[in-house]
Amino acid sequence: MADLRGLRVTMIIQSYLPRLGGAEKQLAAVCRRLRQRGLEPSIVTRRYAGMAAFEIIDGTPVYRVPAPRPKPLAAFCYLFFGYFKIRSLRPQVLHAHELLSPSDLGILAKHSLGCPLVVKVLRGGKLGDLDKLHNRRTGRARIARLNKNVDIFLTISREINQELAAEGIDPARCRFLPNGVDTQIYKPVPEREKKEIRARLGLPQGFICLYSGRLAPEKGLSTLLQSWHSVCERYSQARLLILGSGEMEAELRQVAGEHVIFGGYVPDPYLYYQTGDLFVLPSETEGLSNAMLEAMACGLPVAATRVGAAVELVRNGENGRLVSVGDTAELTETLEFFLATPKEGLRMGRNGMELVRREYSLDQTVERLMSIYTELAGGG
Repeated sequence: MADLRGLRVTMIIQSYLPRLGGAEKQLAAVCRRLRQRGLEPSIVTRRYAGMAAFEIIDGTPVYRVPAPRPKPLAAFCYLFFGYFKIRSLRPQVLHAHELLSPSDLGILAKHSLGCPLVVKVLRGGKLGDLDKLHNRRTGRARIARLNKNVDIFLTISREINQELAAEGIDPARCRFLPNGVDTQIYKPVPEREKKEIRARLGLPQGFICLYSGRLAPEKGLSTLLQSWHSVCERYSQARLLILGSGEMEAELRQVAGEHVIFGGYVPDPYLYYQTGDLFVLPSETEGLSNAMLEAMACGLPVAATRVGAAVELVRNGENGRLVSVGDTAELTETLEFFLATPKEGLRMGRNGMELVRREYSLDQTVERLMSIYTELAGGG
């Protein structure tokens, strides 16, 4: 690989730390690793209320451009001010995260600077990047513009590859680059330590099923709670731990019942994963869930719906079980399976941990990304 020390890469994203979501968290981890390897990443993002126009986070400069309401004005300002900010940074590679406004800004800057543009597709399927474009009046024109101007598309699932191919995008311009996990932090612990962590976190002993993510309608949490109520009729000592916050929190708390624990938002939930017994992801739509990867790295088996990258990551009967979206009965049966067969859960958890270490470590993700930068910067 060519020496990339000093390579200036401008990352373009809708929002960034301290706002936290899967994309933001993954980008922050990647930028830390890139800086350790001598690259010079910078972030251009929207400025939300209460945030500074500029700050350095973990060594990476973060530039926030105005995005005032209403939405059309926010989009215009993001492009206008973002364009001039990027020009001042003189990047050698542009890297946009999402096919929407960040890619529009990346294309605009590419035409001015003449540098290559990488675009990461954050999600496929329902509510995915391309699905959102299809539902917009200018969507077709924007997809055509992406096809013409993006040098490399980064994908996190076969589903996204198929969607891009259906739009006429050459598969040779697509690179599979999954999200990565820091396996030095997210790792299993011995049983005795697991019990100690539970006591420290104020969690009960006994079986704990864990969900971590946004509390939003597309996450399938209403289905999960219906299933959990059925599960607890047979396994009254089991607990469902929900980590995260979002628009559905008040509604979910009203119907949750005594067998559900709400832990709120936890930025680095590895201790919770290390003390759990099963990770559940009942989403109606999903990209590649960082939370699921992290839980698997900590040795948890997975019960997940057949959406997004879960279809590729969760190998039925090997490291977890897949269920149909919105199928309460199937989800209930799957949860009860793990409660009734703890040895199977341990076996699947070990298999999942080995898979993540082998194919989804953060270091592997960063090395693959650097190879792509080398190719685009002329050193490949």
